[in-house]
Amino acid sequence: MNIGWIGLGNMGVPMATNLIKAGHQVTVYNRTLDKTEPLLALGAAYAESPAQLFSTCEVVITMLSDDDAVREVYTKEDGILAGADNGTIAIDMSTVSPETSRYIAKRCAERGIGFLDAPVSGSVKPATEGTLIILVGGEERDYEMAKPIFEALGKMSLHLGENGAGSNAKLAINLFLGITVQGIAEAVMFAKNKGIDTEDMMTIINESACGSAISRLKTHAILAGEFPAAFALKHMAKDLRLAFQNGARTPLAETVYGTYQHALESELGDLDVMGIMRHLTGPGAE
Repeated sequence: MNIGWIGLGNMGVPMATNLIKAGHQVTVYNRTLDKTEPLLALGAAYAESPAQLFSTCEVVITMLSDDDAVREVYTKEDGILAGADNGTIAIDMSTVSPETSRYIAKRCAERGIGFLDAPVSGSVKPATEGTLIILVGGEERDYEMAKPIFEALGKMSLHLGENGAGSNAKLAINLFLGITVQGIAEAVMFAKNKGIDTEDMMTIINESACGSAISRLKTHAILAGEFPAAFALKHMAKDLRLAFQNGARTPLAETVYGTYQHALESELGDLDVMGIMRHLTGPGAE
């Protein structure tokens, strides 16, 4: 398929790379031109504007940071909708509010094009390996057309209902992720304060019924005390805010939302989500 791609951050580059490797023709647009170079070297084409993508592409995919960025790239004067043709499909794989997904779907429908909200569960490593889980909202016929794309990007895609369903599911899984990550951090901190070696505690967690892919994935960072971003804390804070605004007001949801907002205010947003440990341990922590 001829696919347009907008958004070349930590997730966008490996995902677009996997589409090229799967044999799709990819055309990229990014405001920062140098971020396109790895993909151009693999054979991708370059578009001068979001609107230009639809002149050569059957499908345009966005993978952007937040609601404002998504709304702008679709609706601005030279945005995606300015170049949309009847019968084409737009897919937003960003994590945004269900309201934004439904708004973009409505604007696309006015132009006679399909729209899927299809955020992903997984960070940079599964994006690189093509093992993401893709959570899809929209029309069944559009989902069926997009399946070859999703197969190149993930190990599984799930059609969950109408537009907004994918976004709701993504907020739910990231709420669970935030609770889990903070739970790991608090358990390790409690054990350390009681004289339990952190490496031993991580072994206990990972080998017990509480062990999970995320606890094993974050073990090295916890032991090193270094938290380079695979999934940045600022993005988790944004996702928890969206979940809170959409009704996640249960005790754990409110607690983890507050913790991550405070960590963001403490200028820890560029750390990995596991960097919440640095916030919880306070100034002077190792």
